[in-house]
Amino acid sequence: MKLTVVGLGRGGGKIADEFARLNKKARAKRGLEIIASAFAIDTDPADLNSLRAIKHDLQHRILIESDKTDGSGTVQMSEIGAEIAMENSNRVLDAIRAAGRIFDTDAFLLTASVVGGTGSGGMPVMAQALKDCYHDKPVYALAILPFLDEEAEEERITYNAAISLKSIYSVADAVFVADNQQYITRDTTLRDKPARINELIVAPFYDLLCAGEEEKTKYVGTSVADFGNIRETLSGWTAIGCGQSPLPSRGLFSRWRSFRDKSADRQAGVQAAEAAIS
Repeated sequence: MKLTVVGLGRGGGKIADEFARLNKKARAKRGLEIIASAFAIDTDPADLNSLRAIKHDLQHRILIESDKTDGSGTVQMSEIGAEIAMENSNRVLDAIRAAGRIFDTDAFLLTASVVGGTGSGGMPVMAQALKDCYHDKPVYALAILPFLDEEAEEERITYNAAISLKSIYSVADAVFVADNQQYITRDTTLRDKPARINELIVAPFYDLLCAGEEEKTKYVGTSVADFGNIRETLSGWTAIGCGQSPLPSRGLFSRWRSFRDKSADRQAGVQAAEAAIS
């Protein structure tokens, strides 16, 4: 399954950058391409320049400007973000088209933090533009929720999140929601490590995107999920979980292992499944 990822705003751009890095991992470890193209769209050139994995050119890092911003961004005004996205939507579509990877793309994924104006206002607009242009390809959204202290500090953030989620749900084929607060509740040290949180948000997509792309026979199972199966599953509000549990290496006489050993393996599998849905 190959995605074209479009990140809007600072938060969305960072997530799109992480997907680009994930593609490098898939290419290095499994010889697979899971991201056809990755783009970052922002009103702040400094945010675009801070990215690492997305191609460093004007086609993939798109600066959208407007007389309404005066070089100061959208100042958390989702209405301004929506207007700027509407004014620049054709530029973005042209960049996606010029990248030449549309035929490799199974679906689009828009990523944005619903805290700021560019992401919260621009994501629904770009989703509609993509759906109008590419009728045969689903458009998914990954919305990043704010931290609780951000909501407490600024009422506007709660408003942006509510309006953006309602709008993107009415347009996108499926909406993934990632809650920043959930990660620091589990590990408080992550509060000052946003890059690590982004890694955790994107990591569960790895195996999902690799599904159907593997061609080496020794790695292909009897039953394999392809993009058609995944597309039928993704709809509306969507959650994705990932869990793992270490298993001991199996030696030469592994088939003669005791019943208790095999039972322990099954228990480890159950623990991994529970981790994925918790």
